[in-house]
Amino acid sequence: MEPRRIILAVVLMAAVLIAAPLIFPTPTPAPGTQASRADSAAVTTDSATAQAPASGAASVTGATSTPTMGAASPIGDSASQVAAVPAVTVDTSIVSTPLAMYRTTNRGAALIGASMTQYPALSNKGREKGDPVELASAGDRLLSFRIVMPGDTIDLGRQVFRTTQETANGRVVVRYDAELGAANRTASIRYSFLPDSYRVDVSAAVSGVPENSFLLIDLPPGFRSAEADSVENNTHLAYAFKPELSGAEGVAFSKLDPGERTIEAGPISWAVAKNKYFILGVLAPKGAPGFAEISVTGGTRVAKEATRAQGTLVAPLKGGNVAFEMYVGPQEFKRLVAMEREFETSNPYGGWIQGIVQPFATMVIRTLLWMKSTLGLSYGWILVIFGVAIRIILWPLNQKAMRSSMAMQRIQPELQAIQAKHKGDPQKLQAAMMQVYKDHGMSPFSGLSGCVPMLIPLPVFFALFFVFQNTIEFRGVPFLWFPDISLKDPFYVIPVLVAITAMVLSWLGMRGVKANEQQKMMMYIMPAVMMVIFLNMASGLNLYYFVQNLASLPQQWLISRERAKPVVRG
Repeated sequence: MEPRRIILAVVLMAAVLIAAPLIFPTPTPAPGTQASRADSAAVTTDSATAQAPASGAASVTGATSTPTMGAASPIGDSASQVAAVPAVTVDTSIVSTPLAMYRTTNRGAALIGASMTQYPALSNKGREKGDPVELASAGDRLLSFRIVMPGDTIDLGRQVFRTTQETANGRVVVRYDAELGAANRTASIRYSFLPDSYRVDVSAAVSGVPENSFLLIDLPPGFRSAEADSVENNTHLAYAFKPELSGAEGVAFSKLDPGERTIEAGPISWAVAKNKYFILGVLAPKGAPGFAEISVTGGTRVAKEATRAQGTLVAPLKGGNVAFEMYVGPQEFKRLVAMEREFETSNPYGGWIQGIVQPFATMVIRTLLWMKSTLGLSYGWILVIFGVAIRIILWPLNQKAMRSSMAMQRIQPELQAIQAKHKGDPQKLQAAMMQVYKDHGMSPFSGLSGCVPMLIPLPVFFALFFVFQNTIEFRGVPFLWFPDISLKDPFYVIPVLVAITAMVLSWLGMRGVKANEQQKMMMYIMPAVMMVIFLNMASGLNLYYFVQNLASLPQQWLISRERAKPVVRG
């Protein structure tokens, strides 16, 4: 390969690798202003004793009662509030399905907890390591409600509801009813828990309010971290939403200053709050009008870390009624796809080029999941096979491009001689150079194909970079000496191997080429830069790139041998 093109290709690859995290920032969290809730913390210990049923049906595991002397403080801009009820009993309903355990309270008819019984906590912060992942932080509510009408806002969190429960068709239905302190003004909130699913159908019916009234749905202000690397997990805290007429958009907690507020007008198909692996989504029913608006407000920060925010959906009360679906669970790709409405795009990838990156990332994760279900191997071996397969598929194109590069190198002496001969006559110079290209069956653009082999694997690499950000299928998966392929190599062995194989590839690429000192220096500098970049990347991503390098060695070696052979002219 011609020296200048080697330098160009190496610098281009380095720039792309370094700029990737900057161009495509990892989704981050927004800090929250939502008020704390006493009843959430009170029932946290109850979830530890409740067990998910073995059958496919949901069940009511139990309920707790906590006496309280007053109500929680209201959220937001209430003009008037329902009076606090002294000396009342707050009930907590615990509903278990084979997949999760949910807690709701009759104070505000709110969802105050969700334990993912299929996913163990990987850290012991706030819970014992190995216990089910709990999404709600102590004192927080995962879902709460307010009613807005002309001149008034009612925070339902200050109201204690009556609780009724029933089981029908395998579903547990928890219903909350209350009078709101005014004549004929009542509210009813109904949760219907689907078995073998993370989906919950929610409906609200409000009477005695004007037609132009709205239900405000407050999303979680944050999540409890259950990951081995809590700091890294918190960088993924974000809200996302899907306007009906455009693609999904994300709002990272870290992108909002405390108190900063953004508003997106509807119709909104769905909105979510999420961390790295888990998500709470609120979806408008299929075929129904979307939500009227979503607002997101930055919360206070602790040690400059954005772990809090407030997100609120505005749902019109048509005839006093509104219904929506809620997904509370892991970001399992197949389950998100099953929800439809492009819910699998709730992790918007790629920033300003999302339209290109998102489909490619979706294609990669679909391929990896298909390989997993077909081959039945661990995801570590799936990544190895995937890396080799990509190189085999690209082998013919790489071969053609490398040979084109060699041909360009071989005609360089002729081109340099022509440039010296016709230095003062541009027209003769151009004609003579075109004749050289024609004699060798080439064109002035043939040299560009020499960079193609280096650039073709990059889209897959970028897709995997984003896939490893949120693919829960990789969470906690061990392979070789990696305790978790979604986290960095704790011994930094694989980044070193990536650098070594990259240096060998560079050395083979310069065999038979008269390299200058600058090119020789780049052969050592570029692998070192790559090692630094890969040190903190997921070990699975490192593994894929290492396999890519290994699979490239035979082809690069064959090309170097071909380059060393003397040219025989007919």
